[in-house]
Amino acid sequence: MCNHHYTPFNNKAKHDEEHEKWSRRSFLQALGLAGSGSMLLGGNILSASSPSPLTAALAASENDNILILIRLNGGNDGLNTIVPVYDFDTYANYRPKIHIPFNNLTRLNDDFYIPKYMDSLQTLWGNGGMKVIHGVGYENHNMSHFSSSDIFASTDLENHTNTGWMGRYFDNHEDFSNYLLNPPTDPAAIQVGNIGNLIFQGEDVNYAFTINNVTELERIAEEGVVHSLHDLIPECTYEEQLYFLRGTANTTYEYSGIISDAFKAASNSVEYPEGSLARQLATVARLIKGGLGTKIYMVSLSGFDTHSAQPERHQKLMTEIANSADSFFKDLEAGGHHKRVLTMTFSEFGRRVYENGSFGTDHGTAAPMLLFGPGMESQGFIGEHPDLNNLIRGGNLQNSIDFRDVYASIMAEWLCIDATLVSAALNGRASTLLGMGMPCSNEDNTVIEGEPPIADGGNEPEVEEPIEEEITNFDHFPSYGDGKNVFINYSVPNASHVVIKLYNILGQDLGTLKNEMSLEGKFKVNIKENTNNRLSRGQYIYSISYNGKIYSKSVILS
Repeated sequence: MCNHHYTPFNNKAKHDEEHEKWSRRSFLQALGLAGSGSMLLGGNILSASSPSPLTAALAASENDNILILIRLNGGNDGLNTIVPVYDFDTYANYRPKIHIPFNNLTRLNDDFYIPKYMDSLQTLWGNGGMKVIHGVGYENHNMSHFSSSDIFASTDLENHTNTGWMGRYFDNHEDFSNYLLNPPTDPAAIQVGNIGNLIFQGEDVNYAFTINNVTELERIAEEGVVHSLHDLIPECTYEEQLYFLRGTANTTYEYSGIISDAFKAASNSVEYPEGSLARQLATVARLIKGGLGTKIYMVSLSGFDTHSAQPERHQKLMTEIANSADSFFKDLEAGGHHKRVLTMTFSEFGRRVYENGSFGTDHGTAAPMLLFGPGMESQGFIGEHPDLNNLIRGGNLQNSIDFRDVYASIMAEWLCIDATLVSAALNGRASTLLGMGMPCSNEDNTVIEGEPPIADGGNEPEVEEPIEEEITNFDHFPSYGDGKNVFINYSVPNASHVVIKLYNILGQDLGTLKNEMSLEGKFKVNIKENTNNRLSRGQYIYSISYNGKIYSKSVILS
């Protein structure tokens, strides 16, 4: 791979270098080395996440609503998406060459219009199936593609967190405590597209696999493996790593048959327009209509980094969004599913208010999110549009709504997820619900109180002993001592029989580390001592059986 050199003071070079970094991660994900994996279904690359506790939360909710996340890669220009006509002169003065002329706009209400090339959204708007959330962002918005994408996925403004807001359900919901060894029937989330995202990343597992076509998908579903584990070169330098990677890929394919069955059980009832997003949504519509139990999907559309020639490029993209959304909900309506599906657009940032010298806009801050779905049963606007006469940071919009409050509101008001699980998904942050007028909405400004996130294990003493302290919940985590010793730490709220077993990444039983009655307290087990140091370096899975439940987690031995 070629090195990319740039001058630190060259902004163009910095921008290009960031895109290369972003592409490298996507390349690794496509190889199955990171992120989510994929397969080709209906002309689209499709990836299925392993279960996260989000599924448990959804299963416990009182509805069967579905959420479709539409990721707009590159940073969507919100001002040319939802035009504030109440301040049209200011808007046009900032953008003398790229603003949307007034006679090319369509009215939503007296204050806000959309471009006429998005007119196909008029049906959804008129049927109460469209809402706009104004000014979504966060304080001191990071205008880097890579960093801000991760912030929107992880909800960590410091960008130090390597898990996503949905993936963290895995870490906080006991109903999925043993998903590594006993996954559920249906995938918890499906991502369409060839770029993975941190949103579905749990603490331990990457969820990716790749396949070329439906025929190969069916073969994989029947045979159970994709990559042979028997044709590796003995004692080659990377034999262990390759064995692990192939084995990890194989374990994800148990969902392929279920996905394929749902896809073949239904058909599209309308003709979709040309374009990547339309093909993705057509595939999702077939999976929903075919009875797949998945309740979270993410699709993506690229091309929003409009530094130059924005009018033509942005028009094409927004036309595709409008026409695709219109076809998607007409397709769902033909099968009676339209009122239980909500789509939500999001992008890593908006664009600067001022146009640049290349008929485009540069990286910005706040932008609107668009919600589509007849199940909302009322159209409208949420929040205050940022003031065009009170710009920040050299020509940017001040956000009026924190994106994490949007996530909390969607989880609580559309998916009816319990407040405790919402808080856990957002790293313990207190959230203000926006009162979106959805099935589980309460009055505006309801606050979900924050809960402190579960702390990481850190280094632990190299002895196994109970710790005198009141224990209220069962908890477990691995910790790493001096680089050689690895421990399984666990707490026991009530005296009970405890069994701890170790497995390799393929789920093969490597033996029992502990099988005894345990008193109340905190304990730790040295893995290597209890296996006589006979394990190779690599990733393993431990399981703890306690009080009728089995808990599991990944651990690395060096």
